[in-house]
Amino acid sequence: MPRLWRFLKRLLLILFIGQLVYIIVLRWVNPPITLTQIGNAFSYGLKRDYVSRGEMSKNARLAVIASEDQMFADHSGFDWKSIEKAMDYNQRKPNRIRGASTISQQTAKNVFLWQGRSWIRKALETYFTFMIELVWGKERILEVYLNVIEMGPGVFGIEAASQHYFKKPASRLTKAEAARIAACLPNPKKFLASPAGRYVSSRSFAIQRQMNNLSSDPDIAVIIQ
Repeated sequence: MPRLWRFLKRLLLILFIGQLVYIIVLRWVNPPITLTQIGNAFSYGLKRDYVSRGEMSKNARLAVIASEDQMFADHSGFDWKSIEKAMDYNQRKPNRIRGASTISQQTAKNVFLWQGRSWIRKALETYFTFMIELVWGKERILEVYLNVIEMGPGVFGIEAASQHYFKKPASRLTKAEAARIAACLPNPKKFLASPAGRYVSSRSFAIQRQMNNLSSDPDIAVIIQ
């Protein structure tokens, strides 16, 4: 037992150091692959093409903030007011679960973890969210998010989505096109940016209105520049 305990302590120390180094490396290097991408590769294929911030339209950066996390510039990884509202809603309607994940939380989950709902995964997500906020910063979090998030069946990242839906590079996405891609994010296997159904069309117009409102926010302007 003493030998086993010493082995486990060393193993945990190695794992801790390893993941910390990996987080630091990803501050500058794109994730090689994610568990979600691996899982999709067997059923939907895998389309992805990581690009730098400079190769992404500002419209794309603003669209996902307007769609997914309008408090992105102000929180430190967790939108506590949205979490409280979601918890209250889920208690009242347990059969209709509502999430409140920020862009930072979604990035942590997609880069380091797996999909699904469990307390273990949520605890790890909390840890990794804290770490990337501390080590990466908002600009890098948004850049990685736009590279790894699923935006269509087997389509990962804004460049692959732009090519898949509109046959153009992500740097040339218009406000309307970026909003349509962002409108698919709640369920990218069900909703398509092109051809856009009633839900995506309606939601994309709402996202464009929010983009107009948020574009004058100085904190958001710094992040999306």
